[in-house]
Amino acid sequence: MNKFIGLGLIALAATFAAPASAAVVTLDFEGVGDFNSVGNYYNGGGGTNYGVSFSEDTLALVDSDAGGSGNFANEPSANTIMFFTNSSNAILNYAAGFTTGFSFWYTSSTSASVTVWDGLDGTGNLLGTINLAAQNTQNCTGDPTGSFCNWTNAGVAFGGTAKSINFGGTANQTGYDNITFGSDRATGGAVPEPATWAMMIGGFGMVGGAMRYRRRKTSISFA
Repeated sequence: MNKFIGLGLIALAATFAAPASAAVVTLDFEGVGDFNSVGNYYNGGGGTNYGVSFSEDTLALVDSDAGGSGNFANEPSANTIMFFTNSSNAILNYAAGFTTGFSFWYTSSTSASVTVWDGLDGTGNLLGTINLAAQNTQNCTGDPTGSFCNWTNAGVAFGGTAKSINFGGTANQTGYDNITFGSDRATGGAVPEPATWAMMIGGFGMVGGAMRYRRRKTSISFA
C-alpha cells in the first residue's frame, strides 16, 4: 500500500474512533423563543440534537430589542439568554457525557456555585466547581446604565467524563449564554448593544408589562 494512502486511512480511522464528547459544543439558545422552556430543545426538540436536556424550570428570554420580553444588555451572542426559575431544579443533563472542561458567560446579582458531576441529575462524583461573583453592574460596556449589563466568562477544567451540571443557587438571579462543553473557555464575548436591562423575574426583578402578561398566560410560578 502507498505510504501516504496508508497514513490517510489511519488518520481517517482515528477521526471516526474519537468519542463525540471530545468535540467542543456550544449552546447559544437562539431559536428557543421568548419565555419558552429550554427543556429538550437540544435533545431533539427543535435545535441541534446534542443529547443535552434541561430541567423543566429552565427558560429562554429574548432581548426586547429583538421583540422579546427581556431588557438585557451586552449579551455574548445574538438576542437570547437562559435562566433558571427554581434553585431546587436547575439541572443540565448531557447523557453522552463530555470531557476536558465546561464554561459559560453569565451575569448575576448574587454569588453562587455551579457544580459538575459524573452522574446524571447532579449525582455521582463531583468533578469541578465554578464560583460565581455578583458582578451584574460592574465595568459595563455599551450600556453602563443597565442593571444586568456585565457578562463574565467562567469555566473549569476537569478529569473524567461529566454527565450533568447543577446550577442550583442561581435561580432568578443569574442569566447564562454560550454554554460550552469540552473547553473551560466559552465562545463569543460581550458585544455592546443599545439595550436597557431591567431586572428579571424574582431576584432578577420584573421585566415589565409584557412579562407580567406572559406570566398570567402560563402555569409557571416565579418566586
